[in-house]
Amino acid sequence: MKVLDKLIAFLVGALFIFSGLVKIDDPVGTQIKLGEYFEVFASDFGHFFEWFVPFAMPIGFSLIVIEIVLGVALIIHYRMKLTSWALVVIIAFFTFLTFYSAYFNKVTDCGCFGDAIPLTPWQSFTKDVILVVLIGYIFWRKDSLKPVLSTKIGLYTIIGSALVSIYIGVSAIRHLPPIDFRPYAIGDNIQANMIPEEQPIFEYVFEKEGEEIISTDYLAEKDGYTYKSHRIINEDKTIPKITDYNVWNEEVGDYTKQSLEGAKLFFIAYNVIDASKGEMKEIVQLVNELKEIETIALTASSTSDFEKFRHEYQLAAPYFYADATVLKAMIRSNPGLMLMRDGTVLGKWHVNDVPSAEEVRNLLK
Repeated sequence: MKVLDKLIAFLVGALFIFSGLVKIDDPVGTQIKLGEYFEVFASDFGHFFEWFVPFAMPIGFSLIVIEIVLGVALIIHYRMKLTSWALVVIIAFFTFLTFYSAYFNKVTDCGCFGDAIPLTPWQSFTKDVILVVLIGYIFWRKDSLKPVLSTKIGLYTIIGSALVSIYIGVSAIRHLPPIDFRPYAIGDNIQANMIPEEQPIFEYVFEKEGEEIISTDYLAEKDGYTYKSHRIINEDKTIPKITDYNVWNEEVGDYTKQSLEGAKLFFIAYNVIDASKGEMKEIVQLVNELKEIETIALTASSTSDFEKFRHEYQLAAPYFYADATVLKAMIRSNPGLMLMRDGTVLGKWHVNDVPSAEEVRNLLK
């Protein structure tokens, strides 16, 4: 029994740590996802949830750190009464979110494992139901899980895991995620990610002489087969990683294809009103130095807002529009810089890490 107790505690703890680590790698992604939940709740339950939207980052960041700390605490069996109660509260919260998303089809990806392992709403809910059972078992058997470390060392371990998590998260916010799981990562080709991995493979259900027949070939009615239904058996591989990359403006029209041709430096500012402007002088200087590289600006801001912003900082670059969600996926910085050649991402920079002109040129050699 004790072996089973320790095994379940380790598995749940490891899952919490893994889930927390892939999210602490990209706290901005959790902020975006939590903001979506608050907006949905504001629409469905009450406008007061809108008050939480500006605090999505600190709330999300805190939940991530708590998730990692609880995972560590569970593995070392630290203060199991407190840890088990905290696990019950947090899994109840997450199970409600995933059930609501799945049943009402409100938020199509809970972000449980960040962008590393996308889950459908029902997959997320199923995962949480399994965790409810396992955590219920841990809560029942909490007294049998004796501390692995002394109280003092256990406390230091908990504090250390919290501090390391905070350091990783703050670094990811102030720079860029250490590991980029999105389809715009350095080395990815955007055109390639806009093509599905496989063509759909259909599985058909027929009936013949009262017997159900399943086939990947469409069987002819003249041979006595009656069609009943069908499904795509490789659906997860028929959807491209990128489905919504579009670039345009009023003057040129659709510029999507041209934006992926040749060497281009993208200046991305999805919202110029909230953009960090402290490094704009360095960015403008970089653009002016790189005369041989075409620079274009991508934004989801209104024309009047971007025109005012562009003239204020003398940003000599044509600008185009793109969806805000796409721009946030491209780079977790507002503004940020992305270097591409023929659609392949060569470099990405947070506004706090503006590169030199020489650094950009070296990437194009």
